[in-house]
Amino acid sequence: MTTTLDRIDRHILSLLQQDARISISDLAERVGLTPTPCSRRVRQLEQSGLIERQVVLLDQKAAGLPMTVLVQVSLEAQTKDKLEAFEQAVAALPQVMECYLITGSAADYILKIVVPDLDHYQQLLLDRITALPGINGVISNFVLRQPIRKTALPLP
Repeated sequence: MTTTLDRIDRHILSLLQQDARISISDLAERVGLTPTPCSRRVRQLEQSGLIERQVVLLDQKAAGLPMTVLVQVSLEAQTKDKLEAFEQAVAALPQVMECYLITGSAADYILKIVVPDLDHYQQLLLDRITALPGINGVISNFVLRQPIRKTALPLP
């Protein structure tokens, strides 16, 4: 679903992506509205599904999860049932932060996993991921550094 946004909606979304805790009165002042119409616009953006949810971003290292692993997973078969079963299984793993079904590679999925250290990753890999039915292969890519980390979408 694509929502048509005017200049004020884009400005509201840009400000909310920078700081979701901004008060309605501060938000309204910064976009040039009074609080009531600004609040109404935010509510409409939420109801349209454009604002999916509001979250707090944690410092991964400070949270005790300094290691990020990008894991390429190949399945034995790519049927709808096998894909859905895999997705449900990895969704249940709290260490899996993101899961992408991909094309253009030998892998079927890329998982973004966070763990405290290599030992925890090895245990997760051996006990949980490779133990899933239908796994054909796994390639682990260890992130050395993350020079870019964005959460705000570039609005047109």
